[in-house]
Amino acid sequence: MTSQSVIHPVILCGGSGTRLWPLSRQQFPKQFVPLIQGKSLLRLTAERLKPLLQPSVTTPITLVTAAEHRFLARDAMNQAGVESKLLLEPAGRNTAPAILAAAIDLERRAGPEALMLVVPADNFIPDAEAFARSVWAGIEQAKAGWWVIAGVLPSFPATGYGYIALDSEAAQEAMRAGSHPACAYPIKGFVEKPTLDRAQAMLLEGSHFWNAGIFLVSARTAIDSAKMHCPGMLEQLNQAFDESTKDLQANARTTYPKELNDLSLGKSFSNAQSISIDYAVLEKHDRVAMVPFSGAWSDVGSWKSVAEISCEPDAQGNRHMGNAHTLCASHDNFVYAQDRPVVTVGVSDLLIIDTPDAVLVAHQSAVEQVKEAVAELDRRGVSQARFHRRVARPWGTYDSIDAGDRFLVKRITVNPGSALSLQMHHHRAEHWIVVKGTAKVTRGDEVFILGENQSTFIPLGVKHRLENPGKMPLEMIEVQSGSYLDEDDIVRFSDQYGRA
Repeated sequence: MTSQSVIHPVILCGGSGTRLWPLSRQQFPKQFVPLIQGKSLLRLTAERLKPLLQPSVTTPITLVTAAEHRFLARDAMNQAGVESKLLLEPAGRNTAPAILAAAIDLERRAGPEALMLVVPADNFIPDAEAFARSVWAGIEQAKAGWWVIAGVLPSFPATGYGYIALDSEAAQEAMRAGSHPACAYPIKGFVEKPTLDRAQAMLLEGSHFWNAGIFLVSARTAIDSAKMHCPGMLEQLNQAFDESTKDLQANARTTYPKELNDLSLGKSFSNAQSISIDYAVLEKHDRVAMVPFSGAWSDVGSWKSVAEISCEPDAQGNRHMGNAHTLCASHDNFVYAQDRPVVTVGVSDLLIIDTPDAVLVAHQSAVEQVKEAVAELDRRGVSQARFHRRVARPWGTYDSIDAGDRFLVKRITVNPGSALSLQMHHHRAEHWIVVKGTAKVTRGDEVFILGENQSTFIPLGVKHRLENPGKMPLEMIEVQSGSYLDEDDIVRFSDQYGRA
């Protein structure tokens, strides 16, 4: 590393993570779920990138994420304690449009020679120092105009990963380097998700590495290679940036200051081909090199991988997370249940995932079929395929704990210093009961404070706002009553988060 080597991290934060259903859903994908040590994969990724930032240079981490996940992404970055900028996609279009959009943004901000390190939000890499060493090993090659990709030393014949091929001499040198690589090696080619026989053969050959989806490249190299291999996409992305300028100016009217650096990409982004960067550029390009990484790595792509990285097995091979579970005459199971105990008797090799509104029971050999099951639920219009009962909002969360004819009960948590919009409803009235903390209530022309065990009533058609002026979370119960209780019965008059 030289003192001039400034890295601009980019986190790809799209995807729905349906293989981790029912905990991960379209509304709340796996990268935002606190899966490991109470932290989300996105937060862990941001923390892993912090040592690569130079303290003397202001280098925000760029997130490319869905517009609907804007506030989830912002909260994760705040929890990680890093400066960040969000590029908001109007629709998910795979990694090629996302990475090239980040390159265009970086070129405009920092110049064509700026180096970006692109990482997925949902990888788990516990050894941050080994990761940093691999990144620095690829710096010179990236500065020389190459795409540098990370290759993970395979530990078993995986059929769900893509592979990177090196020639035998380079592969042997890369393996000897171990956790201290010194350079990047020109690649021989790519192999996409092989059959089991092919994966076993490649493992024996010793010249293939898992493709971790991690890239180090200059803005100029990324854009020039796109001009060569997918010029139409590049044109659409530049148009999306031109369209996004108006969105940025509109967003500047919000009173939420951390949003001002975020950029909502224009509608032309949705017209870009949905394709991976491997297919769109790298497999056609002649200047691609690989840095080996020999540390622990997981893409956390299934409940089996969650089990392996989250907890140690007991004497019967059972793993569990959550309340005190009882597994009688059972072995090699994984139980995830945070809200209630689970009891098993005489079963083995099962995945049991319990959430407040859905339960998954699957044989471990069928873990890859979870995605298909969720697709079937979605096809049938089952809301749990996409939505959680507990919903994140920029001000906190709400959990719909009970419902019936003409009533809905919610548990609401408002973060310190946060506020809901000034709003009204045409079809419902609301009763608020403070359980913990302090609430500042606007009701028509009145403004007053409620403490624990105090309550108020919001009549139908009255403007109102709920705020948390305190330094601890505000927890309250809301009882809605009326003829129509859906979330679209909200008329907002002002909102510090810029929502319509």
